[in-house]
Amino acid sequence: MGMKGKVALGAVVGIVVIGAVSATSGGDDGGSDGKSSSASAGQQSGGEKDAGSTGGTDTAEAEKKAAIGGDGDFEVGSDVKPGTYRTTGNTDGMCYWERAKDASGELDALLANDNVTGTGYVTVKATDKFFKSNGCGDWEAVDPKAKGTPASKMSGEGGMFAVGTDIAPGTYKSTGNTDDMCYWERAKNADHSLESIIANNNVSGTAVVRISASDAYFKTVGCSDWQKTG
Repeated sequence: MGMKGKVALGAVVGIVVIGAVSATSGGDDGGSDGKSSSASAGQQSGGEKDAGSTGGTDTAEAEKKAAIGGDGDFEVGSDVKPGTYRTTGNTDGMCYWERAKDASGELDALLANDNVTGTGYVTVKATDKFFKSNGCGDWEAVDPKAKGTPASKMSGEGGMFAVGTDIAPGTYKSTGNTDDMCYWERAKNADHSLESIIANNNVSGTAVVRISASDAYFKTVGCSDWQKTG
């Protein structure tokens, strides 16, 4: 079955009630192009590189090996290592990815999937068999525990933001949203399962959300830009 334009099973914006079985489970994500993605990933994992400076070349090679192209089916363990990956610069939800337990292409083979706008994060597990990506910017390996200089505002179409790295925890406000097209989600990891969701909502008008320091990611799609208010 073709992947481009496929709707993520767990991440359909608009089917959202906090804690409900029908809550979205994916991460439409935001960012820049493939080259910028490499730079961002490098910055995020830079601290780890510096800490292990004894094998600079080997470390660089290992990171390069871990990158995933924006298109293709990748076998976990041989083509791609388990870990957390980030893609940026995706537009119009045309980036589609899935984690699968086999290569059958059947519905019950899907473990998680999403259509991405902006930046996306996903954790590929050692128990996964395949990672599929179509129409996405290249994926770069990132350290989910890396710390950066977090921002206090974010694009409402930005996709996924790592809390403590991309954005600071706190209370954020987004105003002027219409037709319940603004979707936000607080997530405990990048697995994209229903269990990953801490809270989520579709909003018309003004949205206010408190992002906790213990949250791993914040996802925003179809919203007006967010500003930290407290």
